[in-house]
Amino acid sequence: MEQKMIIAGFGGQGVLLAGQLLAEAGMRKNKKVTWMPSYGPEMRGGFANCSVVISDDTIGTPIITDPNLLVAMNQPSFDLFGQKVVSGGVIIYNSSLVTDSLQRDDLTMIPLACNEIANRLKQPKAINMPLIGLISAMTKLFTIEEMHQLMLEKFGQAKADLIDINLQAMKMGATVYENISH
Repeated sequence: MEQKMIIAGFGGQGVLLAGQLLAEAGMRKNKKVTWMPSYGPEMRGGFANCSVVISDDTIGTPIITDPNLLVAMNQPSFDLFGQKVVSGGVIIYNSSLVTDSLQRDDLTMIPLACNEIANRLKQPKAINMPLIGLISAMTKLFTIEEMHQLMLEKFGQAKADLIDINLQAMKMGATVYENISH
């Protein structure tokens, strides 16, 4: 098993944190992992992405040229990385900001209204959490409960109110996947 993911969007959308959480969850499952961030000099609004590899085997390089999973949180990310996804791969895109304009029928395309979910929960910072829930449900690498425990340990009681909202957002993302996979 090897998941080669690129998570990309604007700075401030939580793409780097999402990648960190996924990589750490993989480590806790005794998988080999890499996480490599890339971002512009802007604090918010600039381009940000990260590469995450989770594997049973040794990982040769953290650089991903042929992802089997892309998470595109904005249109520029979708446009930049969409053609790089391998045949049979998956693109999860933030349908709040991305229009599926890719002309490929060899991929699974999953729209996820990240902004709407975060707005429904009245927490704009939770925009990245639905994608973690969807990836958890899709890959079965870890459960929502394991991700929740990881966040409790990583962020502690200082952010307990955000952790509960993040848990709700992850569950909503998982539900989107469960609804389309049946």
